[in-house]
Amino acid sequence: MLRSELLEIIVNGENSGVEFKRDDLRPEQLAKEIVALANFQGGKLLLGVEDDGAISGIQRPDLETWVMDTVFGRYIHPLILPFYEEIELEDGKRVAVVSLTQGTVKPYVVRNNNREEIYVRVGSTSRLATREQQARLFESGGMLHAEVLPVSGSSLDDLDQARLTDYLVNIAGDEAVPQSTDDWERRLTGLGFMVARADGAPVCTIAGLVLFGRSPRRSLRQAGVRWMSFADDSMDYQAQEDTILDGPLVALFEGRQGAGREIAEEGLIERLADRMRPFISEEGLASNEGLRRETTYRYPLDAVREALLNAFVHRDWTRSIAVEVVNYSDRLEVTSPGALQNSMTIEKMLAGQRSPRNPIIVEIMRDYGYVDMRGMGVRRKIVPLTRDYAGRDADFELTDDYLRVVIPARSAERGIS
Repeated sequence: MLRSELLEIIVNGENSGVEFKRDDLRPEQLAKEIVALANFQGGKLLLGVEDDGAISGIQRPDLETWVMDTVFGRYIHPLILPFYEEIELEDGKRVAVVSLTQGTVKPYVVRNNNREEIYVRVGSTSRLATREQQARLFESGGMLHAEVLPVSGSSLDDLDQARLTDYLVNIAGDEAVPQSTDDWERRLTGLGFMVARADGAPVCTIAGLVLFGRSPRRSLRQAGVRWMSFADDSMDYQAQEDTILDGPLVALFEGRQGAGREIAEEGLIERLADRMRPFISEEGLASNEGLRRETTYRYPLDAVREALLNAFVHRDWTRSIAVEVVNYSDRLEVTSPGALQNSMTIEKMLAGQRSPRNPIIVEIMRDYGYVDMRGMGVRRKIVPLTRDYAGRDADFELTDDYLRVVIPARSAERGIS
């Protein structure tokens, strides 16, 4: 780092990715700041700088050894490999800069006095993580798959037996379906759709309920989807439609696998598509050769389908809100709760990297043909189809709380087809 870059960081002050500290603090205090940065998006820790930005300089001898061997080596777990450098200023004072990338094996903890504590960044401060924040860190680090968590109050009766029978016989290849309640619960527990309990009957997992539940929202309020449509380009005016849709992700199919199976009862994806259709399409004035008016769409349907599926199968189930789909006069917004997991970024996603948050849900949806086998729908469908259809790129907005895909509508100048 150049001296000018360091001074610019100091002038801008502390923030969610920059922390100032004297170097005479205790090792567990420094570990707390490091862990909080690693559990967020990484950042820089400046040693020899006061909280107000005044430069006091390095005072501790062998500071690098103390930081690397004592703080990182003894107090922080799992292992973090930082970049350490010392920069000398014109007055002879030196400032140490410890640079951290975003951690990939979250949560990182401070080990001290036979305890492990998890810290997170909240603005420019480091605080103990709440239970909810801890759950999200465990999930983002791949140590917890929220989709296999038990849903309290649920039971085998909450699952659609017809859909499960179709899955077992035509997808999983079972020769026969279970004959008793115990057999059903045992088989579904093995698949991750239910989970056994020591104090009672098995309950549904989030994955089982979301995929095959009759009405998942009865027990899991963040299931389903909120669908809204507005005639203008904002929510300032009354919605044309505002509703919550509930139901299993998987449709009920009839017929044997490989024999031209058809949908006998729609799943959540199909129900949502039906509700959206009148608001994202219109009939032409002229009739075709069959005396039918052509239906035209404002968005590329394959790109919309991919965005919807991604929002459902990759969402963060530790978030207590539903997927949200909003149609405006100039765009369609699909919002999936939760940030990207395992240090995934929008750039990596666009490049084709894959990191499924909910592997059971993803695999079942792939079994039914909903999800692309290659798992590269963003790169191969959303991006090129939107650009070709609307003449503009889809936009991807990422925060700590959600990933939003914005698909622009096709302009009247380009025509609608």
